[in-house]
Amino acid sequence: MKRTGIFVGSFDPFTTGHHAIVRRALPLFDRIVIGVGFNERKKYMYSAQTRVKAIARLYADEPKVEVKEYSDLTVDFARREGAGFIIKGVRSIKDFEYEREQADINRKIGGIETILLYAEPEYESVSSSMVRELIHFGKDAAEFLPAPEQGRKTEIKEP
Repeated sequence: MKRTGIFVGSFDPFTTGHHAIVRRALPLFDRIVIGVGFNERKKYMYSAQTRVKAIARLYADEPKVEVKEYSDLTVDFARREGAGFIIKGVRSIKDFEYEREQADINRKIGGIETILLYAEPEYESVSSSMVRELIHFGKDAAEFLPAPEQGRKTEIKEP
């Protein structure tokens, strides 16, 4: 039986910090499903389809990674994917407290464990909201967005 973990978030956009968490989680799992969350009550900079395509391009050569959109509870997505673990990145005490509460609920209602990976120091300040803010004001955010190929700038475009 394959050990499957899901790495979930809105990923609006997927940052170098997210990419680092996936890179570090790869040796722990046979399969990682990156779940791009969509919540109709939230406003996004990029459509779910655009986010899925951008992340899928990044991992096109990594057979252990799949990218899928979901809009229901994370525990239900995990069940559909046959995942026994939720992978989360933590940058601060604030993140830790939030993720600890989520992990407790997910374990109670879905029987799924959460694995927390602490951000490497160079990624502690990187967040999707910070990247969105830079993009909104026309600043170059390329250093915070993972490139599909070394030396190639990642571009996120709406369909």
